[in-house]
Amino acid sequence: MKVLVLNSGSSSLKFQLFSMPEALVLCSGLIERIGFNDAKFIFKSENDSIEIVTAIPNHKKGLELVSKLLLKSKYSLIKSSDAIDIVGHRVVHGGNYFSNTTEVTIEVKEKIKALSSLAPLHNPANLEGIEVAESIFTKAKQVAVFDTAFHQSIPEYAYKYAIPTDLTYKYHIRLYGFHGTSHKYVSEKAIEFLGIKNSKKIISIHLGNGCSMTAIKNGKSIDHSLGFSPNNGLIMGTRSGDIDSSIIFYLAKKIGYSLDNVNDILQKKSGMLGLTGFSDLRDIQKEAEKGNKACQLALEMNVYRIKKYIGSYTAILNGLDAIIFTAGIGENSALVRQMVCNDLNYLGIELDEIKNQERSGNIKVLNSEASKVKILVIPTNEELEIAKQSFKLFKD
Repeated sequence: MKVLVLNSGSSSLKFQLFSMPEALVLCSGLIERIGFNDAKFIFKSENDSIEIVTAIPNHKKGLELVSKLLLKSKYSLIKSSDAIDIVGHRVVHGGNYFSNTTEVTIEVKEKIKALSSLAPLHNPANLEGIEVAESIFTKAKQVAVFDTAFHQSIPEYAYKYAIPTDLTYKYHIRLYGFHGTSHKYVSEKAIEFLGIKNSKKIISIHLGNGCSMTAIKNGKSIDHSLGFSPNNGLIMGTRSGDIDSSIIFYLAKKIGYSLDNVNDILQKKSGMLGLTGFSDLRDIQKEAEKGNKACQLALEMNVYRIKKYIGSYTAILNGLDAIIFTAGIGENSALVRQMVCNDLNYLGIELDEIKNQERSGNIKVLNSEASKVKILVIPTNEELEIAKQSFKLFKD
């Protein structure tokens, strides 16, 4: 059975074509910097590898490029669209509607669209991916895998906000959590790697354009840095992360911004972009090395926020066995990992600087021999997790 996985992010698109159930990757690819004239398209298979830099204005154009490559180019791995049995889609926000993987229907799409106000950078892109895939792979089953599902185990005292209870239940206002597919995948890999006895208390740190952290106890999510929407918690590429809610009212009442303006600022113009003018950490690191004070400060702020969450999550876990760095920044930025782990020896976190500089596509152990806490880099594979869950839905 051939399963095509589409992971449409806020500014990126990942895809992998799997042969299931053997989980054989037939090809994979990535589009970065969607919305820019210098977007990068990468395609890899067993025999071929290409890289294109071109203007990709939106996700629709990106998906059309993916489908063209799969169906029509010399790199073609399928003879027709009918060869795809299942298309599995990452969907960020499932609200209270979805706690499990589900087949896409008209009603499911309507609910994904209705939840776009809670994930405005993601759900529209996820829905667009579904609709484009429906038009191209007309005989395939379309499946939605929700980022919020892994966090359904968070207890009520952690997911509930201190607002009037009738608002909580009438309007479903609670912490939902996101990046669940990634946190689930890397935490299961850590447990497999370290053994159950040595991995009961884990903090998973997902750092990309979007960032989040999860406290994981006995394999279950018990707290998470993102909440009702994917805008709070850590400082992200364009999102503010944690902010005093009074600032929203100040911007609206004192300065005169509309609520739409405020939302646009916090979602699309804040975070590292608002602090530096750059949203890509690679650009920020280069500028910081050149002496750019704003970029240096932004890195310090970013790392400071991560360390605060490590401290608080270690407290609620009542100890710590391991921390996991994952996703684009977590896997590739030795500088961010070093800054995060610096001066955390009181928690038993001690980084080996030499190991931290080594690059590998596999699980890496970065802690020193003296460290009481394991420091791991685990490459996330949301696409494989989505493929497994999508296949499981129809294997019977």
